[in-house]
Amino acid sequence: MMAGIRFFWNATRGNRLRPWRSEYLRWRLETFTGKSSNKVTAKDFVALILDEKRQMVRFLRWLAEMDEYSQGSMDR
Repeated sequence: MMAGIRFFWNATRGNRLRPWRSEYLRWRLETFTGKSSNKVTAKDFVALILDEKRQMVRFLRWLAEMDEYSQGSMDR
């Protein structure tokens, strides 16, 4: 869970209360959906999160796994 919070914190730097304005997240939305990053709104951002819940959970699990790996706590 902390890895997901850390990612969100870093990805929304300067726009933490309005994550849809984050240049990084807008770029990621553009590459994921194909919609121009200049046209991303709060509605688009929330809709993507609700529509892609499974992918988001999968991504957060992957983040946690990578965080454990980088901390050296995984067996090699």
